[in-house]
Formats: sequence, structure tokens, C-alpha cells
Amino acid sequence: MKWYPWLNTTYQQILYRYQKANGHHALLLHSQPGNGEISLLYALSRWLICRQSNGVNKSCGLCKDCRLMIAGNHPDFYQLEPEKIHKNLGVDYIRSIIESIHHNAHQGGVKVILLPNTELLTDQSPNVLLKALEEPPTDTYFLLGCHTLSRLLPTLRSRCLYWSLSTPNEEIGLRWLKKAGFEDSLSAYTALRICANAPLLAEALLQPACWQKRTSLCEALQEAHISGNFLILLPILNRDKDYEPLHWLLSLISDALKWQKSAKISLVNIDKVELVAIIANRWPARTLHMQWRNCLKCLCQCQEISGINRELLLIHYLLNWERGISDSYLSL
Repeated sequence: MKWYPWLNTTYQQILYRYQKANGHHALLLHSQPGNGEISLLYALSRWLICRQSNGVNKSCGLCKDCRLMIAGNHPDFYQLEPEKIHKNLGVDYIRSIIESIHHNAHQGGVKVILLPNTELLTDQSPNVLLKALEEPPTDTYFLLGCHTLSRLLPTLRSRCLYWSLSTPNEEIGLRWLKKAGFEDSLSAYTALRICANAPLLAEALLQPACWQKRTSLCEALQEAHISGNFLILLPILNRDKDYEPLHWLLSLISDALKWQKSAKISLVNIDKVELVAIIANRWPARTLHMQWRNCLKCLCQCQEISGINRELLLIHYLLNWERGISDSYLSL
């Protein structure tokens, strides 16, 4: 199990409740992706299942239950994973798990259901889970994680102890990234800001292939402003199920608007100040605002509308930006 230093405080706070017998049978951990939230939920699972954890802050790692957890085959630990084909948590799958936990624990201790991605429940699945949360079997704990709280039923949220996991500050994230081998402070700071300070997302962004993809976008965007041909961005933006370049483009436009307002201290792309200045000096604020909104609409359409012609949508967007059109043109 990987552990991250910024999880310590939240782990101790939640654990204190269980140590004082005030722990809720259902915990809902709300976190931004890339914050190590799964490691936190798993550590709590290990502590709950361990037979020798009373009075200490972590599982012993030696008892039979701990050895089974380490081996990945503890019969009373259920980690719910999405189906490979549909990539969601179907009602039949949830129902089978709920039926299993109504039996006595195989090892005579507690049962733990770990659901890291609660948003992946299909339309009917929350109702099955909700019933179990309302009338939980004895010695059973539900540890739920979510990234988008608005996608959960209010009734499901109300049956859980809600806990928010904050991202660490930039300095903590930077120290961790340096220990992970990323010595370039400017790139590390930039990656953290792009990822809203989520260290694991920043680490993924800094991987050579991904970082080079962002570099290619920035170079193409600068060339587009020099040559006046914005369609050179199309091959980078038009990659099936790859939405990162559109997110990066949004952040660059946002930075250009900040530049115009002399809010340079809050720039995200601090390693691309020259490019941000070029964009800010080339376009009036009205055009940048509209292109930001249109880029966001384009991103939402690509993600949410099945079968949409992504290439045509992007061509339309880029040509309108190239011509400096500041009227809205995209409609869902």
C-alpha cells in the first residue's frame, strides 16, 4: 500500500472516532482525483479488520487478518470495482455484495465494503446500497469515496458521515514531487497548479510522454498566433477520448485574461509566461472570454454527446478563434 504524507492528519482525525467508538458505519470521503484518497480508505479498511489494532494507529501487519489483507484475499473485505465492459457498478453486482455481507463474517471479525468510486453506480444501484446503509448488518463498515458529490443521491449522502479530503499546499506537493525524482521546480509548480495541487495528478502530468504532449500544444498555439493558422492545433486537440489538451487550452486562455488584469501572481502556466503574454496582447478580453466559453462548451459536447463529430466541432471552434469572432456559436 502506498502512503502519502499529506494524508496523515485526515487519517488520524477519522481514526480517532473509531478508536473512541464514535465511528460511523458508513464513511463518505470526498476528494479531488489524484489526492491519494484510495490509499486513505484502504488504510482505514486495514485498521478496522486488524484484530490487534486497538490502541494503535495502524494495522499490525502480523495477525491472520492482516496477512490475508496483504495477500489480497481476505474473505470479509469487499473492494467494489467497475465492470470492465461497461465501466460502472451495476445493480446485480451491488446486490450480490449486499447479500454476501448479511452472512456472518468468515473470520469472526468485521466486514468492510470499500467503494472508491461511488459515482460509477448505475441508476438502480444506489437504491440497493441505500437500503444496506439504512439497515446495516452488524459489525459491517462501508467506506465510500467520491470525486463529484453532486452525482450522488442526497439520501445516500445523508446516510454517511461526510468527510472532505483537502489537497496539500504547493510546498508539500513540491517536496513530494522532488522526492519522486522531479527536480525542475518550475515544471513541478506548473504541474501542481494545472492539477489544482493534486500531487498524484501532477506526477502523472510530469511523465515525459504527457509533458511532451502539453509542450506540443503550447508550441502549436504559439505558432498559430504567429502564422494566423489555428488549424495546426487540430491534430493535438482531436484525439479520441483524450480531453487533457482542451483542459490545458482552457487554462492558457484563463491565464491570458489574468494577464490582462495584472493578476500575474495567480497564473497557472508559469512556465509559459511568454505564450500567455502573446495571447493576452493579441486578443481583447471580450474575445478571450467568448473563446474560453466556447472551448468549454466544445469540451462538454465531446464528453457528453455520443457520436458527435468531434473533428468538425473543433474545426468550427478554431476557425472562429482564428477570425477573432467573439459571438457564441456552440449550442448543446
